[in-house]
This record gives sequence, structure tokens and C-alpha cells, in this order.
Amino acid sequence: MFEWGSEAASNTGRVVLVAGAARGIGLGIAAWLVCEGWQVVLADVDRERGSKVARALGANAWFVAMDVAKEDQVSVGVAEVLGQFGRLDALVCNAAIADPHTPPLESLDLRRWNRILAVNLTGAMLLAKHCAPYLRGHRGAIVNIASTRASQSEANCEAYAASKGGLLALTHALAISLGPEVRVNCVSPGWIDARDPVQQRREPLSVFDHAQHPVGRVGTVEDIAAQVAWLLSDDAGFVTGQEFVIDGGMSRKMIYQE
Repeated sequence: MFEWGSEAASNTGRVVLVAGAARGIGLGIAAWLVCEGWQVVLADVDRERGSKVARALGANAWFVAMDVAKEDQVSVGVAEVLGQFGRLDALVCNAAIADPHTPPLESLDLRRWNRILAVNLTGAMLLAKHCAPYLRGHRGAIVNIASTRASQSEANCEAYAASKGGLLALTHALAISLGPEVRVNCVSPGWIDARDPVQQRREPLSVFDHAQHPVGRVGTVEDIAAQVAWLLSDDAGFVTGQEFVIDGGMSRKMIYQE
């Protein structure tokens, strides 16, 4: 887990916008990229927490308030980034309504369905739309954060599953539309313990939680952040339009109740 106050690498001049960065996986990605020398712009609807964690991450972190489902806020937010730093090299679309569960289908309110799709899917499109001209100029990269729920389901997760499935399709569509100047890939996390460290210590996961995974443990935000960092790097220069499943092997495991 990233420790607040850790020394960041020297600023490389590269600028990345991480949407949904005030907590959880998004914060983990932002912290990792700060440590790799990126200038990280954290975007989130939570102004108070977003500003707080940006200050904690140090000089290479900056916060901008943004509801990714509202195009005017995306447009203004991206303009603020360009005004502050003069460039944009990468985009990480992590903003999402993360609770996958909704009421049973017969009781699912259309407004809730539309809001989940707006944030989880349309938000990524709007971010790509408004960032694309600047990413093209620096042969940049986009990473979308989807979910293994795009291909696996529990009951009463229709809106979340549909939004993440759409994000997979959006990823390869953007890769073709924006290439060759911009690479676009997707990371699909499985079970990631993205809770704040205090909560993790207060309510540790069980031995069974870890043991059911083929790798023997639940995932961490660092597992996702490391993959995202690689996809944004020049080392992944021949990689675009792809989904990377980071789930400890769970989606390859046959599970039958006896």
C-alpha cells in the first residue's frame, strides 16, 4: 500500500488525468503514477476528499472537480488541465458508481439505470472525446477500468454489468478510431480490496476470502495500478484495443456447489 509522504520520482513532464481518483483503485493508480514521476491530475465529484488526497500525494498531484457524466464539467475540467500544464499525455477512466447491486429487475428504477450507465460508460466516452485532441499530439494512451462483471454476473447487477460490458466494446472502438496516435486498452479487475487501510486493518478479510483465489489472495489496488502504469508506458507501445483481466485467476476457475 502506498504510504503518504513517499518520495515521488523526478517529474518527467508527462501529465495524466485519472478520473475517479479520490479513493479506492483510482487513488491507488494516482499514487503509483506519482511515484513514477507523472504529473497526476486527480478528478472526482468528491471535492473535499479529492483535494485532501491530492495534497497528501505532494507536488506532482493536482485536483480538479468533475462529474464525468456531465459534458460541460468534463469540457471545463480538461480545459483547466491544459491551462495548468499545457499538455496531456494519458487518461485513466476509472470513475464509476462502484456498487454493482440494484433492486430486482422488476423494481429497477430507470433513473438509477440511466445514472449508472451515464457515469460508468458515457463518462468514459466524454473524457475520451475531450482529451483526444491533446492525447494525439503526444502519442498518448487511454486505459479504461472495467470489471470481470462484464462477463460474469450475480443476480441484480444488470446496470453495472451492462455498463462495464459497454466499456469493453468502447475500448476497442476507440482504439481503432484514435489509432495510431492514441493507444486504448482496458483493465478488468476482479475482487480488489480497495478499502482505506484503516478499514482493512479493522475488518480484515477472512482466510477463505484469500484461499478461494487460485493465487491465494484477494487483489490489491497496487495490482491494478502496476498494470495501468505499464499500459501507459512506452513498453506497451505495440498494445492497443485489449482487455487485461486482473482477478487472481477466479474467472478461469470452475465453481460448482456440491
